[in-house]
Amino acid sequence: MPNNQRAEINSAVSWHALDSMRVVSDLASDAARGLAVPEAERRLASHGDNELTHAATRPAWSIAVSQFNQPLVLILLGAVVITAAIGEYVDSLVIALVVLVNATIGYIQESKALQAMEALAKSLAGAATVIRDGERHVVAAAQVVPGDLVVLQAGDRVPADLRLLSTRQLHIEESALTGESVPASKNTDLLAADTMLADRANLALSSTLVTAGQATGVVVGTGDATEIGRVNKMVAQAEILATPLTRRINRFSKVLLWIILMLAAVTFAIGILRGESWLDMFLAAVALAVGAIPEGLPAAMTITLAIGMHRMARRNAIIRRLPAVETLGSTTVICSDKTGTLTQNAMTVQQIIAGDVHYEVSGSGYTPTGVVLANSRTVEQPLPWPLAETLRAGVLCNDAHLFEEQGQWQVNGDPTEGGLIVAAAKAGIELVDIEASYRRLDVVPFASEYQLMATLHETDHGNTVYVKGSVERVLACCQEVAMAQESRYPLDVAAVHAQAEELARNGLRVLAFAVGQLPADQVELTHGDISSGMTFLGLQAMLDPPREQTPASVAACQDAGITVKMITGDHRVTATAIAEQIGLAAGIEQNVGSVSGTELERVDDEALAELADSGAVFARVSPEQKLRLVHSLQARGHVVAMTGDGVNDAPAVKQADIGVAMGLSGTEVAKESADMVLTDDDFSTIAAAVEEGRGVFDNLTKFITWTLPTNIGEGLVIFTAILAGVTLPVTPVQILWINMTTAILLGLTLAFERKEPNIMTRPPRSPTAPILSRELVVRVVLVGLLLLATAYGLFQAELAAGASLEQARTVAVNMFVFGELFYLFNCRSLHLPMWRIGITSNPLLLAGVAAMILLQIGYTYSPPMQALFASAPLSAQQWGQILIAGLSIYVIVGIQKWWVHRSARRMTNQHSPALTQR
Repeated sequence: MPNNQRAEINSAVSWHALDSMRVVSDLASDAARGLAVPEAERRLASHGDNELTHAATRPAWSIAVSQFNQPLVLILLGAVVITAAIGEYVDSLVIALVVLVNATIGYIQESKALQAMEALAKSLAGAATVIRDGERHVVAAAQVVPGDLVVLQAGDRVPADLRLLSTRQLHIEESALTGESVPASKNTDLLAADTMLADRANLALSSTLVTAGQATGVVVGTGDATEIGRVNKMVAQAEILATPLTRRINRFSKVLLWIILMLAAVTFAIGILRGESWLDMFLAAVALAVGAIPEGLPAAMTITLAIGMHRMARRNAIIRRLPAVETLGSTTVICSDKTGTLTQNAMTVQQIIAGDVHYEVSGSGYTPTGVVLANSRTVEQPLPWPLAETLRAGVLCNDAHLFEEQGQWQVNGDPTEGGLIVAAAKAGIELVDIEASYRRLDVVPFASEYQLMATLHETDHGNTVYVKGSVERVLACCQEVAMAQESRYPLDVAAVHAQAEELARNGLRVLAFAVGQLPADQVELTHGDISSGMTFLGLQAMLDPPREQTPASVAACQDAGITVKMITGDHRVTATAIAEQIGLAAGIEQNVGSVSGTELERVDDEALAELADSGAVFARVSPEQKLRLVHSLQARGHVVAMTGDGVNDAPAVKQADIGVAMGLSGTEVAKESADMVLTDDDFSTIAAAVEEGRGVFDNLTKFITWTLPTNIGEGLVIFTAILAGVTLPVTPVQILWINMTTAILLGLTLAFERKEPNIMTRPPRSPTAPILSRELVVRVVLVGLLLLATAYGLFQAELAAGASLEQARTVAVNMFVFGELFYLFNCRSLHLPMWRIGITSNPLLLAGVAAMILLQIGYTYSPPMQALFASAPLSAQQWGQILIAGLSIYVIVGIQKWWVHRSARRMTNQHSPALTQR
């Protein structure tokens, strides 16, 4: 049976809602002996290997050819053919190389995107222990079949989806699939059919990791019929969307293509009607087309994006797809995971209640620096007895270890237990100092049915038992409460419950602690020994706290008009508490607060779109729901950035306009699906990348605003000459010289401009907005007309004054070059005058200007250049006319920028009376 068919059959069954023995019966297996070996072989032949289906990949030639199927590239390919046809082979080769470089980059980036499927398949590799015919066998994970009886123990990777039949203190790390921040405790209890994936405690999911305990389970799904198989299918189906930049460039290129073809055809037709030679008119049409084609635009795009990529890398953001650099600048919504991105991924004790005193603990993360405070004052040594015992219990009833590696403090073991060790260290209680005087004799490990852990220690006061666990279970063991001076009083259970509930309402995870004594000769510990007679010590409340920079970064995004949403697999109360601390709700009008995965499951697509727009926190969500949320936001016109680190995040990360994966904690699947990888897993890096992305688009816009007037001016000069029936002021080869040299030496230096001061206080660009605003279109047309007037006017004036055709054309060429040179300084900022951004703030631009001037001197006076381009020497008077005309363009554009800025401020003041009063 094909993989996709069996996936549909098995996925229709809610295995978690069936009794375990019913599951075994339905799968025709045996809970003690497993499958017979021949039956396992038959099922393997029928169901196929326990592997994920590989999506059919496009052949390399198809990916390569698709890189040339773009309007702008087609225009450039036309330029290659045209310049080769007129014998300008060097120019033809240069343009062809530009096309080839851009196609190569696109091919490499698209090929990388296909590696996500391979990374998913690798996660299933390994071995499995199965029981067949009553005997244990170690088989390849790919050979596991439905109905197999699988044995799990600590360190194993779950080979398939299992319905658990028996468990012993089983904990499984499922964060990659569910988003749960701590290992999930497993059992065999029957669950409701609508139980969310993260809460299905009686299932062990394929590719997850057993961190503690043992279990047996029956295989209910293999390959594509597993939860990870469903994720694999969603990854394959997620669309790789065109970025806002590529969409704009494609629209712009199509319009430009038709304009160029129309003008070239009109030029040719007019000349023929005037009785001109068809060959001359063909060359004139070629000159117009070459002049109108912005040959430097693809190279400028690539280089500007690459510079942005380099700048982002310095700020801990690695870009995997080049257009993603600009996409960040268009982002309107950031959907962020909680654990490790918005938070530190380090459980931190923040509050302690012991001896009826409320303490606060400073510091965050696993770094053991901070103090314990009571009434805002540091608690001095010796610590009050209830506090000391509560902290000591947290350290001794503990299997984790704290260590420092490469300057970073980390925990080996359960994150919660790591937080307890750090809290004690802040109060001066170190594990290494007390281990000798509190030698461990025995342990009752944590078990889900008991919800507590206990350790027995040999001490100077006899054998002491320390207990930690859930508040309800620990209180059930206690009759007394520890108070100051080692006194004990009757326990007020209701009062402790009230304290615990208050802490939990703030999103804190609360653990209770107790102590008891056993006879000195008792060295073994059982649940019966701790079922009663214990002394309640206190509560420790912890949270994975927000990263220090997160609130400021969220606020910066909101100031920039970007909505930040939390989409997490963690619990609703915890997620809401973190959201309040970092100010998520402040950025959403008509905020509906937190929404659970169960609520999302019940709504249709229309209602989901409303929730997606108005919700700030989405908790306990499944992979499908993350994907639906991204789809819904995109359908409402948003440019969505989605962060993720687990296998469960991969479909949504790939579907998003900009997928962001975690470099430190992220799975390979998430990284391969992403456009950007954060090397520090920090949300503030996303905000920094958005800032860089906006800077990239600004610089691209500056280049386009700068280069188009030249193309317009050159095209209009040719068109005007044909209309007037006069000699062409510039030849095709001279046009190519102007376009290529100025693009490289002048235009590309705009890619190095610094970000403008208001870049993170303006709203995101609309995804449907054109590349150039109406203001910039007016400026482009204005400068194009000024270049036409000055170049054509000076050309005609030189001929009228008796200059040779070569001299007149040299004046026209230099007019275009120096007109662009002066206009370049206008384009350093789209709205501000040059002096506001600093004349010397871009030294590469000044170097490019100097090089361009030297090159034009060589073009004008060098005999080889004169022979190649038909140029001629110019007099000082002719140079003076060129410089005055170029400077006039700079002044006129400066006045236009000032007028637009003044008009905009006047409009703002009219709509903001308070601002006017200030």
